[in-house]
Amino acid sequence: MKKVLIVDDAAFMRVSIKNMLVKNGFDVIGEAENGKVAIQKFQDLNPDVITMDITMPEMDGLASLKKILSIDADANVIMISAMGQESMVREAVLAGAKGFIVKPFKEDVIVSAFNNLP
Repeated sequence: MKKVLIVDDAAFMRVSIKNMLVKNGFDVIGEAENGKVAIQKFQDLNPDVITMDITMPEMDGLASLKKILSIDADANVIMISAMGQESMVREAVLAGAKGFIVKPFKEDVIVSAFNNLP
């Protein structure tokens, strides 16, 4: 069972993602409301997968993604954002994101992205 850290500044989005993942057999071990908290929780909890919003206060998802990958180059980070512009997707993937899901998304899209991880 993959352990998951959910990072999003919107509490309702964290709850929505958590419900979808738990229903499909994933273990949500933590949540963070911004990239700064995400880095600390990543180090404390050692999740198998991180879902990462892009636009957040204090530290955005791209900066947090880069920092997490500098700590662990093998970290599995899936970006989940309403900002589906091609440049953001490209930047996230080039930085090392293992996937990119555009909000709003359906449950099967997020489950598929998780199941396609190594």
